[in-house]
Amino acid sequence: MTRIGIYGGTFSPPHNGHVAAAKAFMEQMWLDFLFVIPAAVPPHKEMESPVSAADRFRMAQLAFSGMEGVYVSDMEIRRGGKSYTVDTLRELSGEDRRLFLLCGTDMMLTLDEWREADEIFRLCYPVYVRREKDPLLDGVIVKKIAFFQHTYGKIVRKIQTEPFVVSSHEIRKKIEAGESVEDLIPPLVAQYISDNHLYGSKERS
Repeated sequence: MTRIGIYGGTFSPPHNGHVAAAKAFMEQMWLDFLFVIPAAVPPHKEMESPVSAADRFRMAQLAFSGMEGVYVSDMEIRRGGKSYTVDTLRELSGEDRRLFLLCGTDMMLTLDEWREADEIFRLCYPVYVRREKDPLLDGVIVKKIAFFQHTYGKIVRKIQTEPFVVSSHEIRKKIEAGESVEDLIPPLVAQYISDNHLYGSKERS
């Protein structure tokens, strides 16, 4: 049985937290392969930046380059429209495959609200990574995971890694303001943003 991880998102831009989460996901779920899949149009949030899907895809390729077993796929971009996870899972599923879906805390807590949630839980094993250090969420998470287990018969597991508390939104704001983000994003991504004047980086001196 081939163990395949799925890590979706807007990746605008991909940052060091994304890379660290992917590495921990690979190691702790004993994955044979990991598909990093930039969304065409995320169904759960508005796209805040004018950066193209092609640019987001290329930045993801650069961010995860050199990681053995990690493949950046444009399957959702090619599909077009809103990128529903259940469609991606169907496309990647197979009798000889076991799929694992990585979510951030916020997305994990709303899994039951996603399109065809019962099918998502049937097709994969969801896991989550904490992106915050809010202790008030601890009890909420435990309760929700118990609900998922009772409702769908699947245990949602946690990836152990240090939370990366800076979001892509905050990184975009820093770039627009001309602040350094060299310690927040991979060097190749930083160079690509600068070379292509993304997120207002053309205003930087």
